[in-house]
Amino acid sequence: MFQLQGITKVYKKRRQEVVAFRVEHLDISAGEYVAVVGPSGSGKTTLLSLLGGMLSPDAGKLLFEGQSLYDLSLNDRTRLRREQIGFVFQTFNLVPYLTALENVQVPLYLNGIKPTDQRTRAISLLEQVGLGDRLDHKPCELSTGQQQRVALARTLANNPRLILADEPTGNLDPESREVVLSMFDAFVRDGRTIVMVTHDHSAAVRAARKILLRDGQIISDSNDAMSRSNCA
Repeated sequence: MFQLQGITKVYKKRRQEVVAFRVEHLDISAGEYVAVVGPSGSGKTTLLSLLGGMLSPDAGKLLFEGQSLYDLSLNDRTRLRREQIGFVFQTFNLVPYLTALENVQVPLYLNGIKPTDQRTRAISLLEQVGLGDRLDHKPCELSTGQQQRVALARTLANNPRLILADEPTGNLDPESREVVLSMFDAFVRDGRTIVMVTHDHSAAVRAARKILLRDGQIISDSNDAMSRSNCA
């Protein structure tokens, strides 16, 4: 799915250049469940932003399905994200004046889905995340865990092939954490791909592959058969 070739991303800080991320070669295959771990400032979110087409590298090539992601026009990258990639953020990014149902309908509306089909799909997803009785609640009327579940349902609305998740279980209650991670397990069992940045050990152990970053570089990259069995 992804091939990173000679990628470097540099930030300027106080007239000095700081290497945020650098890798000579990294492949992520379709169907993988990857946890990206490491201390704060190690380059985890930079890597996720590069993969999501939101942060162009300063050097190197990043291929998505064999196509150079950053040689695409901005409109083409936007369309690719809308049609193939789902994002889950710790901050949720829900629209505050919309209900849970309406928030989940947003990506369906943007993709031109008929209103009746939007509603049916959104209700089904909210029921799957245990919020079938919260359809008309706005974000301020939901707990932190419930807001993340709405965000996850919205992510899944357009049936993406890939989820990029940035600290998806941060500050969640145990019930909501398990709902999110169980949905991730099912997503991967369906042959789709997750790349998840996390500090949460209980989330990281669900992934079959762990990439450890430090100072913008990959320190280790391992597959764990025991982790894969957790998703069976």
